[in-house]
Amino acid sequence: MAAVPTASRPERRVPDAAELVALGRAHGLDAVGVAPAEPFATTRHHLERRRAAGYHGGMSFTYRRPERSCDPGMALRDARALVVAARGYRRAAPPAVHGDPCGSAADSAVSPAGRVARYAWADHYGPLRTALTAVARRITADGWRARVVADDNALVDREAAYRAGLGWYGKNANLLLPGEGSWFVLGSIVTDAPLEATRDRVDDGCGTCTRCLEGCPTGAIVAPGVVDARRCLAWLLQVEGPFPREHRVALGNRIYGCDDCQEVCPPNRRVHRTRPSTEAEPDAQPAVDLVDLLAAPDHELLARHGRWYIPRREARYLRRNALVVLGNVGDGTDPRVVAALRGALRSDDGLVRSHAVWASRRVGRDDLLTGEGLDLDADPDPLVRAELTAPVEQR
Repeated sequence: MAAVPTASRPERRVPDAAELVALGRAHGLDAVGVAPAEPFATTRHHLERRRAAGYHGGMSFTYRRPERSCDPGMALRDARALVVAARGYRRAAPPAVHGDPCGSAADSAVSPAGRVARYAWADHYGPLRTALTAVARRITADGWRARVVADDNALVDREAAYRAGLGWYGKNANLLLPGEGSWFVLGSIVTDAPLEATRDRVDDGCGTCTRCLEGCPTGAIVAPGVVDARRCLAWLLQVEGPFPREHRVALGNRIYGCDDCQEVCPPNRRVHRTRPSTEAEPDAQPAVDLVDLLAAPDHELLARHGRWYIPRREARYLRRNALVVLGNVGDGTDPRVVAALRGALRSDDGLVRSHAVWASRRVGRDDLLTGEGLDLDADPDPLVRAELTAPVEQR
């Protein structure tokens, strides 16, 4: 994001950090803190070691150039301070339109649905950036430079938030705010203004608890605070190529993201018990109709789900994911499911056809793979031919 323009002033007043915190809260931020803009040396070391071990799973976000994402001075020359904020996204689930988004099987009265992770129900980064920009303009009004960085590989937001005293690192690698849990998106302002730090760092609040490690459906949390992206369902939904066969059943009904490590976390569960969630936004989308997704044209899918991370912005990956979920939750006797599978089996895209083969076999409809002019044995795509003979776990 471009730096906020600097006002022309003969003298520069150093903004009061407490005033900036109050301004951020007034614009809807749930927590705001200030930290020195020193390089994140330890975080860089961790990123480089995990990348060397392959834990990044091809993820470029903050892994691409740790020397950049771990140095605020690379985001803004002569950076001296970070103003870091958290904005909550814990929302009450709206009435399900396409079935129960938290269920594992399709309701016979409605089309089968794929579940969306809470942070992606609606756009939470937009309001976060708007609030941070308001704070940044207050800084630039005194003649200092400021750059807003949120959901950007220019900075490791969790480390910035930890240094600003917003929370501690959970064993699932998320940042937890004391008494609030981890249902937050994070963002920062990098500035050359010499702001005073506002908070002490927060002590670890996890103790001996290991529920997130045990609750991960694929065992992706390989050690406290260490996630192997090659097993993380949330990341695998964003990776190019076929969805890994060994993790398809574990994907369950997740069409985008995975909240399991947060849902089993005691601080998060405690917040759910003691305080009601904020009402969801009018456009909140906790579930996606799988049959509708598979039938929609590419341009419409990208328009609907444009805020999601979609590999190469190609709708084929939304279809790929939807077919895996359909194989897990679809009813092989449902005419809507059968029609969706028939259409996908005749796709021009071998990636889509191959996942349609898996989904058809998974719901017990091997009969869909032959007849009506369909000759998948002679399919030119090796992905399709491989799916015809690969073992499939029956439901």
